Amino acid sequence: MDTDKLLIACPHCGVTNRVPAARAAESPSCGKCGKPLLDGHPLELGDANFDAVVAASPVPVLVDFWAPWCGPCRAMAPAFADAARQLGGRALLVKVNSDESPALSQRFGIRSIPTLVRLQQGRETQRQSGAVSAAAIVQLAAA
Repeated sequence: MDTDKLLIACPHCGVTNRVPAARAAESPSCGKCGKPLLDGHPLELGDANFDAVVAASPVPVLVDFWAPWCGPCRAMAPAFADAARQLGGRALLVKVNSDESPALSQRFGIRSIPTLVRLQQGRETQRQSGAVSAAAIVQLAAA
């Protein structure tokens, strides 16, 4: 593969797309399904598609482990969405419902929610537990 090309897995259909590195911040679309690859919105991932999307991400991934019954999780959701818009193309923000994906929660050792986990090339680099502001989310993703 050329060093100026990135391989980005589509979070919607799973197909790997080759994208010029210089254009990754321009909201590229999937060649198969036409949906955005990095569109500035949080992606809902689970056990079935998490590894494929995260492993292929050329940008840092910030995972929000949450549950629908969690008040602080619901309170932080608008800040997480706002941070995703601010970071569009520079980071991939992902939401994982810990009730629907207990294997992922166990794998990452999630003991309380909300918990944010920053991944770079599939490896955890930082972690933050508790609800935080959009500015703190942007700072964590960009670190």
